[in-house]
Amino acid sequence: MSYCPECEAAIDDTAIEDIGEVMACPECGVELEVVSVDPVEFDLAPIDEDEDEDDDEEFNFDGTDEEEEWDEQDSYDDEEEEEEF
Repeated sequence: MSYCPECEAAIDDTAIEDIGEVMACPECGVELEVVSVDPVEFDLAPIDEDEDEDDDEEFNFDGTDEEEEWDEQDSYDDEEEEEEF
């Protein structure tokens, strides 16, 4: 029996055959890489750089494609929005 280095969940290692295999932890879902087969040990799998580049394209860091522009008239005023209980 081996353990996830992230959440320490027990992982059934009977199907592990080769160093370098990548699998997901059944508890926390983190990607794990086999670093030893006798005894079986896991480490966090390296991040795929190509996958990260795709994720960056989906998120707009500079805010230029926002659907609405912020306007001074849209500012939030606590006094106008107060609710009485």
